[in-house]
Amino acid sequence: MTTPYRIHIAPNSTGLWNIKQSEEAAKTATETLQKDLENHHVFLNNVGFHDHMPHHLLALYGTGASVADIQKAHDLRHPLQRPVVSQHQDAVKDLITHWDHDSEYLGKEEYYLDFLAYFQRVIERDGYESVVKSHLLKGDDSANDILLRLHAGVVHPLIQLMYGLEWKQPAIAAQAFAQTCVHNVEGLDQLLLASEQQANTIPRSTKMPSLLSMYEKVKADPQLAGSVRMEDESKIEDGIIQRAREPMIAILEQVHVEPEELDERIAEMFHAMILVASSAAIHPPHHVKYDFFFMHHVNSALMYLTINSQPWLSTADKVRLLEWKIRLDLVQYAARGCPAISLESIESYVPKQPSEESVREIGKRLYDFGDDGHAIKQARATAICHELMVEYKDKSWEVLKDESTWKKIQHMVVDGVEGPSVLYVRSTGFDEAWKVNTPMGFNRIYADSNSRTFLAKTRRRDLLTFCALCRLEVAAHQKLSNHILSNFTY
Repeated sequence: MTTPYRIHIAPNSTGLWNIKQSEEAAKTATETLQKDLENHHVFLNNVGFHDHMPHHLLALYGTGASVADIQKAHDLRHPLQRPVVSQHQDAVKDLITHWDHDSEYLGKEEYYLDFLAYFQRVIERDGYESVVKSHLLKGDDSANDILLRLHAGVVHPLIQLMYGLEWKQPAIAAQAFAQTCVHNVEGLDQLLLASEQQANTIPRSTKMPSLLSMYEKVKADPQLAGSVRMEDESKIEDGIIQRAREPMIAILEQVHVEPEELDERIAEMFHAMILVASSAAIHPPHHVKYDFFFMHHVNSALMYLTINSQPWLSTADKVRLLEWKIRLDLVQYAARGCPAISLESIESYVPKQPSEESVREIGKRLYDFGDDGHAIKQARATAICHELMVEYKDKSWEVLKDESTWKKIQHMVVDGVEGPSVLYVRSTGFDEAWKVNTPMGFNRIYADSNSRTFLAKTRRRDLLTFCALCRLEVAAHQKLSNHILSNFTY
């Protein structure tokens, strides 16, 4: 039985991939997820990198991975994870008694466990569905603030909630709410909230244009397209907000989803994000590499298929959440330097290991890859979007039509992380971003379990694997691991 304190995964509960898993795999997923809940902080270290373990384990389980693959993913990451800290009992009591005191604790990672305790108790009393509606979607200042934080941190809190809702796990939902509360707003109020408020004042006589045309509008606006510089620490806050806030809002306020087109607009959003991300991943003569930020926007797109199937959410709330996603996708496109969008570049891609496998099967190559789960999550999202497109053949916005094109995209997902250098490029619209080298000469290093010597393997390029298999203590090696992790994860 699932509770805010106990995770239970059943063999027939595999999420949107919709397969049957084994009893043994379900048991392993349950046990490893419970260990993560009880033992790990939401942040991997002291500089804000995230714990991806729940997403990783469920993405593996939900796509049919074996017991060994699931257990291995847990065991590789566990030594790196930051342990939970003690609760501040006064803070927990204060939050439970006076939620309007939340501003004293919001955005402070040391209160993660306190927020977790708070949400576990509220969910135990009211259910996670009620918490979504009261704490995220109520529409008052408090809920809007939490909704903004949900979209911060490269949408990691949103992805956590996505998996909680998809698997109907109150405990994972509680983790997501707590994670949301220890993030900052990151300037998103000046774009997402401001553009929503502006959009609500505009009379609508026509439907929103195609999403692809809106991406092109962003790229065609010289002030907006030139607002971000590679040296900006925060491309959104230091670039867009400081130099082109009004042009950005002028485009974002055009986002308006009619209730009757909700299903199709979800599919269009998903398709557009994969098209944008896959186009940006090709930058000759460099090896194919997905943009770190676009990859997260692809992975989080599954959220909207899940929320659209929730009978306890109103259509208005589903529409609002989708509009926020579309706006954030457009903001992220501008923030990453507006890379070219080209079907031709995708169609001309030559996979490193061509095969006749299905889109699903190609992605399964990532089961034992040894990263922190980004890759299998993207392969899962790509396959589900590919299957979703069957319902929207011949729509004017459907650019990715051919089976061969979708197979190439999935090969790109695999080839991108298996190839040389870093796993992902950050801000693919800038030539400078492609001038990346693997830090410190490491090349997915792993430890030989017998001799403890280190050998370079082309399929083991993630330094997280190096740290985990060496059983390094994160606290004792914080400088080293921070330097390494900054090039691989967030």
